[in-house]
Parts: sequence; structure tokens; C-alpha cells
Amino acid sequence: MKTIKEPARELNVRAEVDVLVVGAGPAGLMAAEAAAKDKSLKVMLLEQRGYLGGNLTIGLPILAFLGPKGNQVVKGGAQRLIDRLWAKGAASEHKPCKNHMSLTIIDPDQTKTTAWEIMDDAGVEVLLYVFVVDTIVENGCVKGVIIESKAGREVILAKSVIDCTGDGDVAFRAGVECTKGDENGGMQPPTLMYLMKGVEMQKLRDAICNEPEKYDMDVMPPAQFRDGKFITVGLRGCIIEAQKQGYKVPVARTILITGLKDDEIWVNMTRVNGVDSTDPASYTHGEHEARRQMYEVTDYLKNFVPGFESAWIERSAAFMGIRESRVIVGKYVMTAQDILHQKSFDDVIAVAGYPVDIHHAEGGDCTMLFCDDAYDIPYGVLVPEHIEGLLVAGRCSSMDHEAMAATRVMSTCMALGEAAGTAARIAIADGVLPSGVDVKKVQAALLESGAYLGE
Repeated sequence: MKTIKEPARELNVRAEVDVLVVGAGPAGLMAAEAAAKDKSLKVMLLEQRGYLGGNLTIGLPILAFLGPKGNQVVKGGAQRLIDRLWAKGAASEHKPCKNHMSLTIIDPDQTKTTAWEIMDDAGVEVLLYVFVVDTIVENGCVKGVIIESKAGREVILAKSVIDCTGDGDVAFRAGVECTKGDENGGMQPPTLMYLMKGVEMQKLRDAICNEPEKYDMDVMPPAQFRDGKFITVGLRGCIIEAQKQGYKVPVARTILITGLKDDEIWVNMTRVNGVDSTDPASYTHGEHEARRQMYEVTDYLKNFVPGFESAWIERSAAFMGIRESRVIVGKYVMTAQDILHQKSFDDVIAVAGYPVDIHHAEGGDCTMLFCDDAYDIPYGVLVPEHIEGLLVAGRCSSMDHEAMAATRVMSTCMALGEAAGTAARIAIADGVLPSGVDVKKVQAALLESGAYLGE
């Protein structure tokens, strides 16, 4: 590969802060809010896009606020976000769902506005349209990041940095060991969400409930679709029939999520295998291919799924939802066995209930492994193994391939973000590095903030 040598240069320090959060998705919002509870601290949140919220803004429902036994296992800051949206008519209730534990519908645009309100109320300084392109590491400790924007290359120094990028960008550039995918490097494929309007919802409900053998819903009972919000995972026979007739449907199951209005459905059916979101060429291919697939999937829905005959595409998400990319190797690497056996941890900082849900790296199907109850997530998954001054929250926390398939959902990411922000705040107050924080203090602060850490 041809190379050039970049000249050395001095960079301006744009800001010096106490806690720097990189990435304003579900984890980042909660991390910044939690860190800013100490009003004496200066907290900054960086985001590469022009709005806040990340995957909260692309039409996805929030899954698994409830656990397998029906009790609420994600509370705290995540629930307060829902409360704000509920007050605006922009969120549904947490509806129990046999496949996904629970389903919470949110309005993407109202979420962008509400995210700003949360940051304003918390006193967090927000900076958009910036990329973190490198880290400043001294003696194995992260001291800040280098950003790039239309203003050029600048530095932000921080006492503590929290990586909530989803791709582990900060950790990777700091030299933290990271992994990607399964034993062969295969990663779960991403999806471009899009919204269809004009759906005859009652016709769809009746088909599922009155002809369950034809419009099968995998493990979900037909009665679940009689009323209220729902998510379909099934109609495999419809897809097989469409494929026999020459339709190109990239998935094995029809995944549809009701919107907040009675005639709208969010479609979760584009799928581009082999996409690596840390490679811009691969990511570009994924976005291009997913938009082409969107129209193929729509043709299938209009011709094979009752209620879609006169429906139309209203809008699509601004970017693909990435299920998997880098994850760090932390002080503790969580495994699927921890989840399926509901292992208890003394340093629990979050509880989750979503099953292991692996969208296959090849083909169009997925595997789900269910657990009997909610499970603990320990503090060690937030702490990199060899680099200090850094916490990593969200789907890039320290999990193996199978465990990440369970913890990647937004409710869990928000709980992990709140824990990371809380830990960073307490570590600064106590004059210690995040790796050495008193986890009992973190747990007490989380409980005081309304978080759930088990019975």
C-alpha cells in the first residue's frame, strides 16, 4: 500500500473537561446525564451526526425494559427518558412480548428533541459534527482525544473518557484489545429501517389471529396481536412462497413493528451480510444495498402480507442500524453462559432480560436462546483490560459474540451508559481512576437514581 508521511504539528486544545463522553446514542446520553449529576463537573458529549439519539432515532422499538418474568429490569435514566416521551404522546407502554420480553415504541423525531432537553437540563456541553480520530495516551492512561471537523484538528483533554461509539472507536485508537464477530470473524448483519403508512392494521391483525397456521408467528401466540402495539417475527411461509415466485426477500422472517399511529408499520427486513461498520467502503456498500432492498421488501409486503396492499413508503432511517462490530476485551468478558445461567455478580451495575438473539452472518435467519430470568451485568465489562482513564459502554462493552447478541439492545445499552457515567463521576470525586472506583458506591448511587440491580 502506498503511504505518505504526515508532518508533525501542534494542535489547539479546544476544551478541558472532567468527563468526556464520545457518542450520543442510547448509552452516551445516559452516561453524560449520569456524569453531570455532580454539577461541579464539566461534562462534554461528542457526536459525529447532526442530532442526538443514535439508534433511538431510526425507527427501532426499545426492547426488554421488562425481563422474562414480566418485571421491569431497566429503570433509572432510561425510564425517565420514556416518561418524558410519554408526556408528549411520543412513547407507548412497555407491552410484554414473548419473543422480545417487552416492546416500547418511541417517536424518532421527538426523541431527538427530548435528548437535547435532557442534556440541557443536565448542563452537558454538546459538540456535534466531530469525529474522534485519535486518542492521547500517557503512561497507559487516556488523557483526551483528538477530533477532526470543519474547524480542523483539535484536542479535548479529559480526566475521564467514556467510549459510547458503538464501534469502540476511542478504545481501539487507545490501544485497547478489541475483537469482532464470531470465531470466523462473521458479524451480525445490519438493517436499514423504514416506515410504511396506509397499512390496514385490522386486516393484518385478523390474518395473524384467524389463520395462525398460514401467518405463523414463530414462538409468539396469535392472541398477542389482537390489540395494542406489536412486533411480528414470522410469516415464513409467505416469504417462501414469494421467493418461489421470483421475489428477492433477504430475510427468512417478516419483522414488522407497529408505529405510534394506527396505520403505520416500521419494517425491519433489509439485511446486508458481510458489512463491517469500521470499514467505510464496506459500510457504504451496506447503505447502498439496503436502500435497493427496501423496494424489493416493499413489493413482497404489498403482494403477500394482508393489510399492505395500498401502503406506501413514508420515510427511511438516516443510517443503518449496526448490530455488531468491535467489542473490547475488558476486566471481565461476559459470555452467553453467564446469561443463560443467570450468573450473579458482586459488582453488578445493570440487569438485563433480553435473550441471546444472533442474526446469522450468512443467510437470512437468526437463532434465539432464551433464559429463565433476568441476568446481572458486572462492572468489569466497562473497564478495558490494560488502558486506564477509559470506560466503554454500550454494545462495544466487553462481551463475547453470543453475549453481545443479548446485551446490544437499547434498554441494556442505556443501563450500561448510566453505570459508566455514574462510575466516572464517583471516581473523580474520590480521586481514583475508573478501574479503581469503589463499585459499592457506584451501586448505591445507581439505586438512588432509580436503577434496578436485582432483588
